[in-house]
Amino acid sequence: MRPEVLTFVAGGPLPDWDAEEEEINRRVTQLEAISKPVTGEEAAALVTCFGPDDCYGVAWTLLHLIETGPHPVLQTKPPMDANEWHHRLYDRAVFEQFTSTT
Repeated sequence: MRPEVLTFVAGGPLPDWDAEEEEINRRVTQLEAISKPVTGEEAAALVTCFGPDDCYGVAWTLLHLIETGPHPVLQTKPPMDANEWHHRLYDRAVFEQFTSTT
């Protein structure tokens, strides 16, 4: 796994909207340091970094980065109480598979 991914993952989940601007900017800088595409291993590690909300759009950037890796990163439907971003990733992968076969 590349050092940039390890650094981002070591930071844990993205902060929520109440976080200090400094913290959000630090995480954005870390995320932007990761070049595309990501590997399957990196995508699986990055999935653990979603926080409780969209972190001023940063979660969308993370989702799009994860989607540059092999699809789907989540092989089974997440449980009902899983993070909303896990549900989004899974649903988008299912929709993509559906539309590519029709």
